[in-house]
Amino acid sequence: MYYGITIKHYGRFGENMNMEFWKNKNVLITGCSGFLGSCLTTLLTESGANVTGLIRDFTPKSALFRNKDLKINLVSGSLEDIDVLERTIGEYEIDTVFHIAAQAIVGIANRNPISTFNANIMGTWNLLEACRRTPLVKNIIIASSDKAYGDQEILPYTENMPLQGSHPYDVSKSCADLIAQTYYTTYGLPVCITRCGNLFGGGDLNFNRIVPQTIESVLNNEAPIIRSDGTFIRDYIYVEDAALAYILLAEKMEELNIYGEAFNFSNEVRLTVLDLVNMILSQMNSELKPIILNQGSHEIKNQYLSAKKAKEILGWEPQYNTEQGLKKTIEWYRDYFDSNKI
Repeated sequence: MYYGITIKHYGRFGENMNMEFWKNKNVLITGCSGFLGSCLTTLLTESGANVTGLIRDFTPKSALFRNKDLKINLVSGSLEDIDVLERTIGEYEIDTVFHIAAQAIVGIANRNPISTFNANIMGTWNLLEACRRTPLVKNIIIASSDKAYGDQEILPYTENMPLQGSHPYDVSKSCADLIAQTYYTTYGLPVCITRCGNLFGGGDLNFNRIVPQTIESVLNNEAPIIRSDGTFIRDYIYVEDAALAYILLAEKMEELNIYGEAFNFSNEVRLTVLDLVNMILSQMNSELKPIILNQGSHEIKNQYLSAKKAKEILGWEPQYNTEQGLKKTIEWYRDYFDSNKI
């Protein structure tokens, strides 16, 4: 069935896409109503692709469902149900799969590891097994994460480093990543893997994440809260840059014969959590001071990526720096909260 979902144009981003490649291509996006999934779905639909999205829960405030003119196929079901996955891939004659869906919140993973393992690990092998049984599938992008690398002595992370997550979310991503690799190595499944840093941008409704949480606090004239000591170093990549990275990778898989490869995507800017919060405060002209709780646990202190491989092989470059991305993000949340006022 079709749900009306307003197309928000992404400006220069659409100009970088191979429209002919995507015209009338049947695409499955798991987690299509999520943060990254909403952006990816909009871009691909605008490019002429026939998008089918898998969703578990209906979230009416999602950026996807806030759009009213976008038409996609929506399938209700969970990653743990392989029959739903196989039926969807077969009946919609899917050519390209973007596996984005996951339980992606570190705190939830620490409290509820089993549900996280079910969604992120079982969900990945179910999706890959369903693809293996469906010969029309030509390209599969599996979303891993910088967290899959775990704690490494040498940084930045490069794609040849071992995957050694220790905490529940990190382990779930290490496992899903390795499962994707084995489906390529053993069965020749046409898989590529993405490993991104922390995504930020408009449309992220998980307000326990540092960027939307900080913006919401400032808009409410409340001091933003940093759970850690503020010195943890992370990669932050603007969501539209990440979505275009996924799309470019899918366009290049067959042309460059890079099946089985993993690629890091990063703007290669290293920021502490405190640096990021202060950048948001500055852009919002706020004199508020963050409250540092120093309660962070079960997280790696420093994580950041090298994107050299993606730049050299794919010719990928991020289009937004952190300041530009934050400006667009703050604008989105101002509009979002204004439109949701009672």
